[in-house]
Amino acid sequence: MSNPTLASFLLPEGFARPAVVAVIREGSVLTEAGRYALRSAGDRRARRSTPYTGRRRPRAVDPVVLVPGFMAGDASLTLMARHLRAQGFRTYRSHIRANVGCTLDAAAQLEERLESIVIRRGSRVQLVGHSLGGMLARGIAVRRPDLVSGIVTLGSPMLAPAAHHRVLTASVDLLVRLSRAGVPGLMAADCVAGDCARQSFDESQLPMPAGVGFTAVYSKRDGIVDWRACVPAAAHGIEVTASHVGMAVDPRVIDHVVTSLHRQAAASVTSVVEVDRGVTA
Repeated sequence: MSNPTLASFLLPEGFARPAVVAVIREGSVLTEAGRYALRSAGDRRARRSTPYTGRRRPRAVDPVVLVPGFMAGDASLTLMARHLRAQGFRTYRSHIRANVGCTLDAAAQLEERLESIVIRRGSRVQLVGHSLGGMLARGIAVRRPDLVSGIVTLGSPMLAPAAHHRVLTASVDLLVRLSRAGVPGLMAADCVAGDCARQSFDESQLPMPAGVGFTAVYSKRDGIVDWRACVPAAAHGIEVTASHVGMAVDPRVIDHVVTSLHRQAAASVTSVVEVDRGVTA
């Protein structure tokens, strides 16, 4: 078998793999990273000119956990985490060094991570997931709404996980081959064509629980996944102009993440107040 057979249900009718040449659009990540550098330089100048007592921002209530995409690790979201902290958010790493293993195993490990944070902070968390990280975030939010108050996904093809560029298929193929050869901790054939794939996909299609915010950020310039697979009807969709990889560093995208986190946190507080009023009425 030259390539792992991706289960047909991972590519439902109405979705498609991006064209081979679409990956060229990912070259704009250099511009997007440069845009972040310029924004950071401007922010540093602004801080130097602001009295120290005026620099502190109110601390956001809900902690934020950042979840990296396929073949990436926590380091890929370092710049986003830095900006979120500057905006008053308390951020946490997912402890995923490289997102190359079984999706169900990664979800279980992330779930344990969230449990420890919730115990420590005494409040539910919000998840920001890039690509595959967003799919992990959605699955956990469905299973454990007691841990998650909201999620923001960035270019996550939840509706059709196999609607990705052929370069990703080649990467999956390599991981499966290495797993078959005995290398531990890597994605296996069952993760893309067996029961593991089916369970992950089915969870990604379940409705989001009440009281859990859901924002889906997508880009029609995405050269890696079919953008149509990234916008579930139940989500608050936000269109941006960025490459797939660049969503993690483009300050314009990060601004949308900040706004979404604040909006979802406010909605979460409102729902809690309404529930409390209903109980005491």
